[in-house]
Amino acid sequence: MTPPHAQAPIAGLHHVTAISGPAQENLEFYTSTLKTRLIKQTVNFDAPEMYHLYYGAKDATPGSVLTFFNRESREQGQAGAGAAQAFAYAVAPDDLARWHAELGGRITTRFGAQVLSLSDPHGQAFEMVADADAGAWGEFHSVTLWVADPAPTAQILTEVFGYAFAGEDRGPDGTRLRYTLPGDAPGRVVDLWRADTPRKARPGPGTIHHVAFRARDGAHQQQLRAALLARGENVTEVKDRQYFKAIYFREPSGILFEIATDGPGFDADEPMSSLGQSLKLPPQHEPRRAELEQRLPPLKLTHA
Repeated sequence: MTPPHAQAPIAGLHHVTAISGPAQENLEFYTSTLKTRLIKQTVNFDAPEMYHLYYGAKDATPGSVLTFFNRESREQGQAGAGAAQAFAYAVAPDDLARWHAELGGRITTRFGAQVLSLSDPHGQAFEMVADADAGAWGEFHSVTLWVADPAPTAQILTEVFGYAFAGEDRGPDGTRLRYTLPGDAPGRVVDLWRADTPRKARPGPGTIHHVAFRARDGAHQQQLRAALLARGENVTEVKDRQYFKAIYFREPSGILFEIATDGPGFDADEPMSSLGQSLKLPPQHEPRRAELEQRLPPLKLTHA
């Protein structure tokens, strides 16, 4: 059996990246309706003909960052086994009723806490979890991973990332296993959900592309990479994502995991006070700025 993790535990979630439909609709929902901050307006570094929009808490702290690859197509994806199913914000218990009145949705109880289940205009499932320790608005509580067999994914979480099993919750549609990290950083919770009715994931608008976990620094990222390689996982080299350094691998259920550093930070190319107000391109795409600005649909920023 693989020995327990030797390196420090990860620090929680860094960001969650999903796929949306039209960018303007996505922007209006997450800034005007949910009132998170647009913290970065850039492009998909690997496919720069589409936007990559980042939202988060006011201070853009890792653990609050939700990003979207924005497709103008309305073709719908489908959540299912082998993909992340939902992300959840932590909210003060007194605020949950207000959000329910504003957004609708359904309130249930999970692991003793009230949970408001919602979906955005392009079908992405998300939740708000009543949490007495909730921090600034926009910080994550958890992410739910839809897996056919929880055991191999749980081994990555516990033996490499430093999570501990925290309990099981049997719901009307399946079984949820909860794993938590020590400390008080946002996004300390991962739920593994096994549905009673199996369904295969299909990428597209309304689905999560990958989940990024937070390395404490570059050295910690390298320790985690070495531990994963020792287990036989196929891990990428470190990739420069302008605002953080990242490595990627698919965990045993097929979900794309990323491990990202905090630095250089989202203010690496613009002041913190004006994050997200103009299109920022990485150096490799800057020569194409005029072409890309012509191809990308114009955005109306309704909330500065």
